Amino acid sequence: MTVPLPVLPVLELVIGIGLLTLGADLLVRGAAGLAERVGLSPLVIGLTVVAFGTSMPEVSVSLDSALHGDGGVALGNVLGSNIFNILVVLGGAAVIRPLVVDRHLVRLDVPVMVLTAMLVFVLSLNGSLGPLEGSVLLTLGAFYTVLLVRAGLKSNGPNDALQETADGARALPRQFVWIAIGLVLLVGGARLVVDSAQVVARAMGVSDLVIGLTVVAAGTSLPELATSFVAALRGQRDIAVGNVVGSNIFNALVVLGAAAIASGRHGMAVPEGVLTFDMPVMVAVSVACLPIFFTGWSISRWEGWIFLAYYGAYLLYLVLSHTGNAGQDLVQTMLFFFALPLTTLTFVVLVIRQVRGRKAR
Repeated sequence: MTVPLPVLPVLELVIGIGLLTLGADLLVRGAAGLAERVGLSPLVIGLTVVAFGTSMPEVSVSLDSALHGDGGVALGNVLGSNIFNILVVLGGAAVIRPLVVDRHLVRLDVPVMVLTAMLVFVLSLNGSLGPLEGSVLLTLGAFYTVLLVRAGLKSNGPNDALQETADGARALPRQFVWIAIGLVLLVGGARLVVDSAQVVARAMGVSDLVIGLTVVAAGTSLPELATSFVAALRGQRDIAVGNVVGSNIFNALVVLGAAAIASGRHGMAVPEGVLTFDMPVMVAVSVACLPIFFTGWSISRWEGWIFLAYYGAYLLYLVLSHTGNAGQDLVQTMLFFFALPLTTLTFVVLVIRQVRGRKAR
């Protein structure tokens, strides 16, 4: 029997996602304007200002959920957003236009993204994420951000930064207004999304964790989706790729860290299913970026299509798992023992060919 969805909560969910998207856009515009005037490069802006700005919906939703005892939504939002960012945002942007990847990104920031995903997995092995684990994640997030900004300012030179700051001084009040309005919209949108998602989940008989992994995760990742797609169309590839990598690092370290602290001394419970499937998927798609980025320092259209296909398989597994369909075991087996190893082997061959080609030159 099909359960009719409540109209008002669904409408509130759509409005909330819209407010999150608009708020993130205003926040990014204001913050990016300030960053440009202190001399940060497009890559650093993508990794920090744009990435952190587009991750503010995740911050708002996860913090709000954790404070109200909805740890499943908070955890699912971060894991689902990171998986969505790589497979859909990055994959979709590459389908629109093949992305050239900055070598600095491959050598430093992508390994950091992989290590943070692994760290979250290790910290969750005891079945929960509490204030102690959250403090570790937040500290590392702050350290990484400081290193990025210092490196960005150093590469452009302090004199240039000071000159750009002076030239753009008159525009600063407008930037601050955008930031303030963006934050207000983000907070309001987050409240709407969390409340309405819970009502819709109960009506459908879906757990908070699954809603967080799908609807809320995709909704709060809309700013990343819009930003990277527009950046790809405009040829701003450093921002398109840096936005995804930076957002995933920020989500794992800052968003999840803050949510774990806000959840109180009992922490957020990490279900066994998350440890055996969702977290390994997050780690796997992060690791997959290394060989893809390394082959020619680019993400081709066919690699983008592979990412999109994997997200489709991931959603299929979640649907089958929720409905209790026996096909979930078949999908999981195909992903872990056929699709992922075959893809890994393909990329290993490409990397070997790439290395040999460089040596031949």
